[in-house]
Amino acid sequence: MAGRSAMVAGVTRVGPVYTPPEGRRNGYGTAVTAACTAGALQAGAEHVVLFTDLANPISNSIYQQIGYRPVSDRVILSFRESASDR
Repeated sequence: MAGRSAMVAGVTRVGPVYTPPEGRRNGYGTAVTAACTAGALQAGAEHVVLFTDLANPISNSIYQQIGYRPVSDRVILSFRESASDR
């Protein structure tokens, strides 16, 4: 399964991308991601982006095989309000 966001300012984001465990290693994820990307480009997207888990070398390798290139690394932190902050 692969989805994509609506295009905003010429940019479309691919995601989520998921293959159930029993279907992995058959090329399904690669095929749907490539098709989703091609569809976005055919629809007029100037840029197609996706976010990936740096700890997953398999998906990162697949994304690079179909033409994606790393641009930046990000760390997202969230803070919960503590009881003393209320």
